Amino acid sequence: MSVAVIGHTGRGNYGHGLDTVWLKLPETEIVAVADPNETGLKKELKKLKVDRGFSDYRRMLTEVRPDLVAVCPRHPDQHRDMALAAIEAGAKGVYIEKPFCRTPAEADDLVAACEKHGAKIAVAHRNRYHPALQVIDKLIADGGIGRLLEIRGRGKGDRRGGDEDLWVLGSHVLNLIAHFGGKATSCSALMLRDGQRVTGKDVREGGEALGPLAANELHARYELSKGLTATFDSIANDGTKNAGFGLQLIGSEGIVNIQCDRNPVAHLSPGNPFQPTDQPRPWIPITTSGVGKPEGNAEQVSQVHNHVIPARDLIAAVKNNREPLCGVRDGAATVEMICGVFESHRQGGKAVKLPLKERGHPLARL
Repeated sequence: MSVAVIGHTGRGNYGHGLDTVWLKLPETEIVAVADPNETGLKKELKKLKVDRGFSDYRRMLTEVRPDLVAVCPRHPDQHRDMALAAIEAGAKGVYIEKPFCRTPAEADDLVAACEKHGAKIAVAHRNRYHPALQVIDKLIADGGIGRLLEIRGRGKGDRRGGDEDLWVLGSHVLNLIAHFGGKATSCSALMLRDGQRVTGKDVREGGEALGPLAANELHARYELSKGLTATFDSIANDGTKNAGFGLQLIGSEGIVNIQCDRNPVAHLSPGNPFQPTDQPRPWIPITTSGVGKPEGNAEQVSQVHNHVIPARDLIAAVKNNREPLCGVRDGAATVEMICGVFESHRQGGKAVKLPLKERGHPLARL
Protein backbone atom coordinates (compact mmCIF):
# COMPACT_ATOMS: atom_id res chain seq x y z
CA MET A 1 0.00 0.00 0.00
CA SER A 2 1.27 3.49 -0.81
CA VAL A 3 1.85 5.91 2.08
CA ALA A 4 2.15 9.68 2.09
CA VAL A 5 3.67 11.43 5.11
CA ILE A 6 2.56 14.87 6.31
CA GLY A 7 4.86 16.70 8.71
CA HIS A 8 5.52 20.29 9.70
CA THR A 9 9.02 21.10 10.87
CA GLY A 10 8.90 23.60 13.73
CA ARG A 11 5.16 23.02 14.23
CA GLY A 12 4.97 19.55 15.69
CA ASN A 13 7.53 18.01 13.32
CA TYR A 14 6.88 14.31 12.62
CA GLY A 15 5.48 13.14 15.92
CA HIS A 16 6.80 10.13 17.78
CA GLY A 17 7.91 7.95 14.87
CA LEU A 18 4.74 8.14 12.78
CA ASP A 19 6.89 8.83 9.72
CA THR A 20 9.42 6.01 10.07
CA VAL A 21 7.09 3.15 11.04
CA TRP A 22 6.23 2.50 7.38
CA LEU A 23 9.88 1.66 6.66
CA LYS A 24 9.44 -1.33 8.97
CA LEU A 25 6.46 -2.69 7.00
CA PRO A 26 7.34 -4.49 3.75
CA GLU A 27 3.68 -4.28 2.71
CA THR A 28 3.86 -0.46 2.53
CA GLU A 29 5.87 2.02 0.47
CA ILE A 30 6.37 5.70 1.35
CA VAL A 31 5.84 7.56 -1.92
CA ALA A 32 5.84 11.23 -0.88
CA VAL A 33 6.38 13.69 1.96
CA ALA A 34 4.86 17.12 2.56
CA ASP A 35 6.40 19.78 4.81
CA PRO A 36 6.14 23.58 4.32
CA ASN A 37 9.59 24.00 5.88
CA GLU A 38 12.12 23.63 3.04
CA THR A 39 15.02 22.58 5.26
CA GLY A 40 12.87 20.15 7.21
CA LEU A 41 11.49 18.65 4.01
CA LYS A 42 14.94 17.98 2.57
CA LYS A 43 16.03 16.33 5.80
CA GLU A 44 12.90 14.16 5.92
CA LEU A 45 13.21 13.06 2.29
CA LYS A 46 16.74 11.92 3.01
CA LYS A 47 15.72 10.12 6.21
CA LEU A 48 12.86 8.27 4.53
CA LYS A 49 14.76 7.72 1.24
CA VAL A 50 11.94 9.30 -0.78
CA ASP A 51 12.23 11.39 -3.96
CA ARG A 52 8.91 13.25 -4.08
CA GLY A 53 8.57 16.19 -1.72
CA PHE A 54 5.88 18.88 -1.51
CA SER A 55 5.57 22.13 0.42
CA ASP A 56 1.75 21.86 0.23
CA TYR A 57 0.18 18.70 1.58
CA ARG A 58 -3.04 19.30 -0.35
CA ARG A 59 -1.16 19.32 -3.63
CA MET A 60 0.67 16.16 -2.61
CA LEU A 61 -2.56 14.36 -1.78
CA THR A 62 -4.19 15.41 -5.07
CA GLU A 63 -1.23 14.38 -7.22
CA VAL A 64 -0.14 11.22 -5.40
CA ARG A 65 -3.50 9.77 -4.28
CA PRO A 66 -1.97 7.52 -1.57
CA ASP A 67 -3.73 4.57 0.04
CA LEU A 68 -2.62 5.60 3.52
CA VAL A 69 -1.64 8.95 5.05
CA ALA A 70 0.39 9.58 8.20
CA VAL A 71 -0.65 12.84 9.87
CA CYS A 72 2.44 13.33 11.98
CA PRO A 73 2.63 16.82 13.57
CA ARG A 74 2.19 16.88 17.33
CA HIS A 75 0.32 20.19 17.12
CA PRO A 76 -3.38 19.24 16.95
CA ASP A 77 -4.61 22.48 15.40
CA GLN A 78 -3.58 21.02 12.02
CA HIS A 79 -5.05 17.54 12.45
CA ARG A 80 -8.62 18.13 11.33
CA ASP A 81 -7.69 19.84 8.08
CA MET A 82 -4.92 17.38 7.23
CA ALA A 83 -7.05 14.29 7.91
CA LEU A 84 -10.04 15.71 6.04
CA ALA A 85 -7.88 16.54 3.03
CA ALA A 86 -6.44 13.00 3.06
CA ILE A 87 -9.87 11.37 3.18
CA GLU A 88 -11.34 13.67 0.51
CA ALA A 89 -8.37 12.86 -1.74
CA GLY A 90 -9.29 9.18 -1.53
CA ALA A 91 -7.06 7.82 1.24
CA LYS A 92 -8.64 4.80 2.87
CA GLY A 93 -6.58 4.93 6.06
CA VAL A 94 -5.15 7.74 8.18
CA TYR A 95 -2.77 7.23 11.11
CA ILE A 96 -2.84 10.38 13.23
CA GLU A 97 -0.76 11.67 16.11
CA LYS A 98 -2.40 12.53 19.40
CA PRO A 99 -3.98 14.71 20.71
CA PHE A 100 -6.55 13.71 18.09
CA CYS A 101 -8.06 17.19 17.63
CA ARG A 102 -9.01 20.21 19.75
CA THR A 103 -12.81 20.23 20.04
CA PRO A 104 -15.83 17.93 19.75
CA ALA A 105 -16.82 19.89 16.63
CA GLU A 106 -13.54 18.98 14.91
CA ALA A 107 -14.04 15.35 15.94
CA ASP A 108 -17.57 15.44 14.51
CA ASP A 109 -16.18 16.52 11.15
CA LEU A 110 -13.73 13.63 11.07
CA VAL A 111 -16.31 11.04 12.12
CA ALA A 112 -18.64 12.30 9.39
CA ALA A 113 -15.89 12.19 6.76
CA CYS A 114 -15.02 8.59 7.64
CA GLU A 115 -18.67 7.59 7.38
CA LYS A 116 -19.18 9.40 4.06
CA HIS A 117 -16.05 8.08 2.33
CA GLY A 118 -15.67 4.70 4.03
CA ALA A 119 -12.24 5.68 5.38
CA LYS A 120 -10.57 4.60 8.61
CA ILE A 121 -8.71 6.80 11.10
CA ALA A 122 -6.45 5.24 13.72
CA VAL A 123 -5.20 7.37 16.62
CA ALA A 124 -1.64 6.84 17.84
CA HIS A 125 -2.45 5.92 21.44
CA ARG A 126 0.22 3.21 21.45
CA ASN A 127 -0.64 1.70 24.83
CA ARG A 128 -4.15 0.89 23.63
CA TYR A 129 -2.61 -1.65 21.23
CA HIS A 130 -0.50 -3.43 23.89
CA PRO A 131 -1.22 -7.19 24.00
CA ALA A 132 -0.83 -7.13 27.80
CA LEU A 133 -4.22 -5.39 27.96
CA GLN A 134 -5.81 -8.69 26.94
CA VAL A 135 -4.06 -10.37 29.87
CA ILE A 136 -5.44 -7.69 32.21
CA ASP A 137 -8.93 -8.04 30.73
CA LYS A 138 -8.87 -11.78 31.45
CA LEU A 139 -7.47 -11.24 34.95
CA ILE A 140 -10.40 -8.96 35.77
CA ALA A 141 -12.96 -11.24 34.12
CA ASP A 142 -11.64 -14.21 36.12
CA GLY A 143 -11.95 -12.29 39.41
CA GLY A 144 -8.22 -11.89 39.83
CA ILE A 145 -8.63 -8.57 41.65
CA GLY A 146 -12.07 -9.32 43.07
CA ARG A 147 -14.72 -6.80 42.19
CA LEU A 148 -13.43 -3.86 40.14
CA LEU A 149 -14.42 -0.84 42.23
CA GLU A 150 -12.89 2.22 40.59
CA ILE A 151 -10.27 3.50 38.17
CA ARG A 152 -7.75 6.21 39.03
CA GLY A 153 -5.68 7.98 36.39
CA ARG A 154 -2.88 10.53 36.54
CA GLY A 155 -0.81 12.52 34.09
CA LYS A 156 2.94 12.94 34.30
CA GLY A 157 2.64 15.79 36.78
CA ASP A 158 5.70 17.56 35.43
CA ARG A 159 5.97 21.26 34.54
CA ARG A 160 3.00 20.78 32.19
CA GLY A 161 0.71 19.67 35.02
CA GLY A 162 -2.89 20.72 34.67
CA ASP A 163 -4.68 21.07 31.36
CA GLU A 164 -1.58 20.79 29.16
CA ASP A 165 -0.82 17.47 30.85
CA LEU A 166 -4.47 16.50 30.36
CA TRP A 167 -4.17 17.00 26.61
CA VAL A 168 -0.68 15.71 25.89
CA LEU A 169 -0.32 12.76 28.29
CA GLY A 170 -3.75 12.46 29.84
CA SER A 171 -5.28 11.60 26.48
CA HIS A 172 -3.42 8.27 26.66
CA VAL A 173 -4.79 7.61 30.14
CA LEU A 174 -8.37 8.60 29.33
CA ASN A 175 -8.29 6.35 26.27
CA LEU A 176 -7.33 3.41 28.50
CA ILE A 177 -9.94 4.34 31.11
CA ALA A 178 -12.60 4.02 28.41
CA HIS A 179 -11.20 0.63 27.38
CA PHE A 180 -11.60 -0.82 30.86
CA GLY A 181 -14.63 1.11 32.11
CA GLY A 182 -16.61 1.90 28.99
CA LYS A 183 -17.55 5.21 27.45
CA ALA A 184 -17.69 8.23 29.76
CA THR A 185 -21.27 9.43 30.22
CA SER A 186 -20.63 12.41 32.50
CA CYS A 187 -17.80 14.51 33.92
CA SER A 188 -17.43 16.75 36.96
CA ALA A 189 -14.20 18.68 37.44
CA LEU A 190 -12.28 21.42 39.22
CA MET A 191 -9.47 23.46 37.65
CA LEU A 192 -6.99 25.49 39.69
CA ARG A 193 -4.26 28.02 38.95
CA ASP A 194 -1.71 28.32 41.78
CA GLY A 195 -4.30 26.99 44.24
CA GLN A 196 -7.13 29.27 43.14
CA ARG A 197 -10.14 28.37 41.03
CA VAL A 198 -9.53 29.16 37.38
CA THR A 199 -11.42 32.17 36.02
CA GLY A 200 -11.59 33.78 32.60
CA LYS A 201 -8.57 35.96 33.36
CA ASP A 202 -6.41 32.81 33.63
CA VAL A 203 -7.22 31.60 30.11
CA ARG A 204 -4.36 31.93 27.63
CA GLU A 205 -3.33 30.36 24.36
CA GLY A 206 -1.55 27.12 25.17
CA GLY A 207 1.73 25.77 23.87
CA GLU A 208 1.95 23.21 21.06
CA ALA A 209 -1.18 24.78 19.50
CA LEU A 210 -3.42 23.03 22.02
CA GLY A 211 -5.89 25.91 22.15
CA PRO A 212 -7.00 27.73 25.33
CA LEU A 213 -5.33 26.60 28.58
CA ALA A 214 -5.65 27.93 32.11
CA ALA A 215 -4.85 25.45 34.91
CA ASN A 216 -1.73 24.00 36.51
CA GLU A 217 -3.84 21.64 38.62
CA LEU A 218 -7.05 19.78 37.87
CA HIS A 219 -9.23 17.03 39.29
CA ALA A 220 -11.90 15.21 37.27
CA ARG A 221 -14.44 12.48 37.94
CA TYR A 222 -16.18 10.44 35.26
CA GLU A 223 -19.17 8.14 35.24
CA LEU A 224 -18.58 5.25 32.85
CA SER A 225 -21.00 3.12 30.86
CA LYS A 226 -19.95 -0.10 32.63
CA GLY A 227 -21.22 1.31 35.95
CA LEU A 228 -17.82 2.37 37.29
CA THR A 229 -16.41 5.75 38.21
CA ALA A 230 -12.97 6.99 37.22
CA THR A 231 -10.86 9.93 38.31
CA PHE A 232 -8.08 11.82 36.57
CA ASP A 233 -5.71 14.16 38.42
CA SER A 234 -2.81 16.31 37.31
CA ILE A 235 -0.75 18.71 39.42
CA ALA A 236 2.24 20.59 38.05
CA ASN A 237 5.56 19.47 39.55
CA ASP A 238 3.85 16.93 41.81
CA GLY A 239 7.11 15.24 42.85
CA THR A 240 6.25 11.78 41.51
CA LYS A 241 9.02 11.88 38.88
CA ASN A 242 6.48 10.85 36.22
CA ALA A 243 5.83 7.52 37.95
CA GLY A 244 2.13 8.28 38.27
CA PHE A 245 1.62 8.53 34.49
CA GLY A 246 -0.99 5.84 33.90
CA LEU A 247 -3.91 4.37 35.78
CA GLN A 248 -4.83 2.01 38.59
CA LEU A 249 -7.62 -0.54 38.39
CA ILE A 250 -8.65 -0.87 42.04
CA GLY A 251 -10.45 -4.04 43.01
CA SER A 252 -11.64 -5.52 46.29
CA GLU A 253 -8.82 -8.09 46.18
CA GLY A 254 -6.01 -6.30 44.36
CA ILE A 255 -4.75 -3.45 42.22
CA VAL A 256 -3.52 -3.47 38.65
CA ASN A 257 -1.10 -0.59 38.13
CA ILE A 258 -0.59 0.42 34.49
CA GLN A 259 2.33 2.74 33.68
CA CYS A 260 2.10 4.11 30.16
CA ASP A 261 5.04 3.46 27.86
CA ARG A 262 6.90 1.42 30.50
CA ASN A 263 8.14 -2.16 30.20
CA PRO A 264 6.54 -4.13 31.74
CA VAL A 265 3.49 -1.97 31.18
CA ALA A 266 1.60 -3.23 34.25
CA HIS A 267 1.93 -4.84 37.69
CA LEU A 268 -0.47 -6.68 39.98
CA SER A 269 -0.49 -5.98 43.71
CA PRO A 270 -2.71 -8.73 45.18
CA GLY A 271 -4.77 -8.43 48.35
CA ASN A 272 -7.43 -6.12 49.73
CA PRO A 273 -5.97 -2.65 49.09
CA PHE A 274 -7.95 -1.19 51.99
CA GLN A 275 -6.83 -3.75 54.57
CA PRO A 276 -3.69 -2.84 56.54
CA THR A 277 -1.07 -5.57 56.71
CA ASP A 278 2.38 -5.99 58.22
CA GLN A 279 3.42 -8.09 55.24
CA PRO A 280 5.08 -6.61 52.14
CA ARG A 281 2.76 -6.20 49.17
CA PRO A 282 4.48 -7.56 46.05
CA TRP A 283 4.24 -5.90 42.67
CA ILE A 284 3.99 -8.78 40.20
CA PRO A 285 4.80 -7.95 36.56
CA ILE A 286 2.07 -8.42 33.97
CA THR A 287 3.55 -9.24 30.56
CA THR A 288 2.10 -10.36 27.27
CA SER A 289 2.84 -13.92 28.46
CA GLY A 290 0.75 -13.59 31.63
CA VAL A 291 0.81 -12.52 35.27
CA GLY A 292 4.18 -13.14 36.89
CA LYS A 293 5.63 -14.64 33.71
CA PRO A 294 8.79 -13.45 31.95
CA GLU A 295 8.16 -11.46 28.80
CA GLY A 296 8.14 -13.99 25.99
CA ASN A 297 7.28 -11.55 23.23
CA ALA A 298 9.89 -8.81 23.45
CA GLU A 299 9.67 -8.13 19.71
CA GLN A 300 5.90 -7.72 19.93
CA VAL A 301 6.28 -5.18 22.75
CA SER A 302 8.86 -3.31 20.67
CA GLN A 303 6.35 -3.24 17.81
CA VAL A 304 3.85 -1.52 20.09
CA HIS A 305 6.34 1.19 20.99
CA ASN A 306 7.50 1.79 17.40
CA HIS A 307 3.91 1.83 16.03
CA VAL A 308 4.24 -1.34 13.91
CA ILE A 309 1.27 -3.08 15.56
CA PRO A 310 -1.00 0.01 15.34
CA ALA A 311 -0.04 0.56 11.69
CA ARG A 312 -0.71 -3.07 10.78
CA ASP A 313 -4.03 -2.91 12.62
CA LEU A 314 -4.99 0.10 10.49
CA ILE A 315 -4.07 -1.77 7.31
CA ALA A 316 -6.18 -4.76 8.41
CA ALA A 317 -9.07 -2.43 9.27
CA VAL A 318 -8.96 -0.96 5.76
CA LYS A 319 -8.78 -4.36 4.08
CA ASN A 320 -11.51 -5.95 6.22
CA ASN A 321 -13.74 -2.88 6.48
CA ARG A 322 -13.72 -2.79 10.28
CA GLU A 323 -12.85 -0.15 12.82
CA PRO A 324 -9.23 0.13 13.99
CA LEU A 325 -8.52 -0.90 17.57
CA CYS A 326 -8.27 2.80 18.44
CA GLY A 327 -10.41 4.42 15.78
CA VAL A 328 -12.02 7.73 15.00
CA ARG A 329 -14.81 7.31 17.57
CA ASP A 330 -12.31 6.36 20.27
CA GLY A 331 -10.35 9.51 19.48
CA ALA A 332 -13.56 11.56 19.55
CA ALA A 333 -14.56 10.06 22.91
CA THR A 334 -11.20 11.06 24.41
CA VAL A 335 -11.68 14.63 23.18
CA GLU A 336 -15.14 14.63 24.82
CA MET A 337 -13.58 13.55 28.14
CA ILE A 338 -10.99 16.32 27.96
CA CYS A 339 -13.42 19.05 26.97
CA GLY A 340 -15.83 17.72 29.59
CA VAL A 341 -13.32 18.84 32.24
CA PHE A 342 -13.37 22.38 30.84
CA GLU A 343 -17.16 22.50 30.52
CA SER A 344 -17.78 21.15 34.02
CA HIS A 345 -15.42 23.72 35.53
CA ARG A 346 -17.09 26.44 33.47
CA GLN A 347 -20.38 25.39 35.08
CA GLY A 348 -18.97 25.54 38.61
CA GLY A 349 -18.02 21.87 38.88
CA LYS A 350 -21.44 20.58 37.87
CA ALA A 351 -21.60 17.09 36.39
CA VAL A 352 -22.09 17.57 32.65
CA LYS A 353 -23.40 14.90 30.33
CA LEU A 354 -21.18 13.48 27.62
CA PRO A 355 -21.20 13.93 24.69
CA LEU A 356 -21.33 17.67 25.29
CA LYS A 357 -24.19 19.75 23.96
CA GLU A 358 -21.92 22.64 22.99
CA ARG A 359 -19.35 21.42 20.46
CA GLY A 360 -16.82 24.27 20.62
CA HIS A 361 -14.03 24.82 23.17
CA PRO A 362 -15.52 25.47 26.65
CA LEU A 363 -12.64 27.65 27.85
CA ALA A 364 -13.39 30.10 25.04
CA ARG A 365 -16.66 30.80 26.88
CA LEU A 366 -15.28 30.99 30.45
